[in-house]
Amino acid sequence: MKRYLSLDIGDATIGIAVSDLLGLTAQGVETIRRTNLASDLDRLAVLVQEYEPAGFVAGLPKHMNGDEGVRCEIVRAFMADVAERFPTIGIHYWDERLSTVAASRTLIEGDVSRKKRRKVIDKMAAVYILQGFLDRQQHLK
Repeated sequence: MKRYLSLDIGDATIGIAVSDLLGLTAQGVETIRRTNLASDLDRLAVLVQEYEPAGFVAGLPKHMNGDEGVRCEIVRAFMADVAERFPTIGIHYWDERLSTVAASRTLIEGDVSRKKRRKVIDKMAAVYILQGFLDRQQHLK
C-alpha cells in the first residue's frame, strides 16, 4: 500500500492533498501559507509524520504547448529542497495544466462563494493533480 502527498506549489501558498492507503482517491488536506523555505519544509515534516507517504507528487505547471517555463524551474527547485529534507520519499511530477481551472469550475458549480474559493482553490488543485496521478498509476497496473 502506497500513500502519496501532492503539492500544488505557488508563490504564496502550497495546496496539499493526500491519497487513501489503497492509492485510489485523493482528498484535500490544507493550504500552507508560505513564509519561508524552512517554515514550508517544517510544515511538510508534520504532514509526512502524520501521513507517512511513500511519495510526493508535485504539480508541474507546463505551458499549454507542453514546454516548461520559469514556473516549472521554481517547482523543481523547491522539490530539490524537499528531496534533500526527505531523502527516503520518492518525488513524482504530474502535468498540472488546467488543474486550477478544473478546481475552480468544480467550486463554482458547487456554488462556493468567491471568498471561500480563494481559500480552498490550491488544496482543490492539489486534489486534481493527485487524482490524475493515481488514475494513471491504476491504469499502468
